[in-house]
Amino acid sequence: MFLYLAAGVCVLLILLVPRIRKFAAGGVCVSTARLDGKTVIITGANTGIGKETARDLAKRGARIIIACRDVIKGEIAAQEVIAETGNKQVIVRKLDLADSSSVKQFAEKILKEEQHLHILINNAGVMMCPYSKTVDGFEMQFGVNHLGHFLLTFLLLDLIKRSAPARIVNVSSLAHLFGRINFSDLQSEKNYDSGRAYCQSKLANVLFTRELARRLEGTNVTVNVLHPGSVRSELTRHSVVLSLVWKLSPFFLKTPTEGAQTSIYCAVAEELQSISGKYFKDCHPASVALQAQNNETAERLWHTSCQLLGIQWE
Repeated sequence: MFLYLAAGVCVLLILLVPRIRKFAAGGVCVSTARLDGKTVIITGANTGIGKETARDLAKRGARIIIACRDVIKGEIAAQEVIAETGNKQVIVRKLDLADSSSVKQFAEKILKEEQHLHILINNAGVMMCPYSKTVDGFEMQFGVNHLGHFLLTFLLLDLIKRSAPARIVNVSSLAHLFGRINFSDLQSEKNYDSGRAYCQSKLANVLFTRELARRLEGTNVTVNVLHPGSVRSELTRHSVVLSLVWKLSPFFLKTPTEGAQTSIYCAVAEELQSISGKYFKDCHPASVALQAQNNETAERLWHTSCQLLGIQWE
C-alpha cells in the first residue's frame, strides 16, 4: 500500500512541478532595448540577482560598474559576465554600504572617473541578521538596506541628473507589507527582532522611492521600486528556519535569473520612460501597503535620514 501511495505522490509531483515552476518564475522582461553608451551602477552585483542583472544589461551593451564590499568576489563575477557577454566594459569598485566613509569614497571615485550615470540600481541588502551595527552606529539592516542607499543616491544624484533621461531602481520586498517605521526606536536598540527590522528597512525603500519621485518631478529622472520575488540566494544565510524552508521548497522559489527580471524591466522597459514612484513585481505594477502610501511618513523618514547621515538634501 505504501509503495502505491509513494508512486502516486511521485507521479503527481512530476505532473505538477512544471506548473509550479512556471508560476514561481513570475514575469519575464521582454524588452529588447539596447544600452550602448549607457553607464550602469549595480550595488551587490557580485552575486545573486545583482549579478544576473549585470549579466543581462551587459548583453545590452551597457558599461557596468559592479559596486560591492568584496572586491575579489566582484572581480570573479565581472570576469564571468565579460566571458559570457563579450562586453569588456564591466568593472568593479569597492562599496561598503555599512560604512558611510566607504560610500563617500566610492561616490568620489565615480564622480572623478565617470562622465555619465544613466541607471543606478540599489540592489544590495542584508536580511534577518543577528543584531549588529554599522560603522556609523546604525542597526545593520536599516543602515545597509535604507541609509546606505539613501546616501549613495544623494551623492550621485547630480551626475544622474546631468545624464538624463536616467533611472533609479530600488530593490525592496513584499516584506514591506509587514513593516512599520518605528521612529521612537529606528535602530532597534530597545527591542530587536530580525524579521521586524528587515520589514522596516524594506518599507523604508518604498517610502524613499515615493518621496524621491516627488522631488524629481520635471528632471527627466525616474525612480521606481520593486519586489524581486522569493529567490534562491545567499540572503537567507542568517536565518536557519528560512534556509531550511528554502532547501525544502526549491520548486516554489525563483532562480537568481528569474528574480532579476523585474530589476531589468524597471531599468530598460521603454514604457517606463516617464513612470516614476511606482512599485513593481513580476514585471507589472503592483499595489503597496497602506503604510507605504503615507506621504507624511515618507517625508518624515526623509528628514530623519538626512539628520542621521548629517546631510542636507532639499
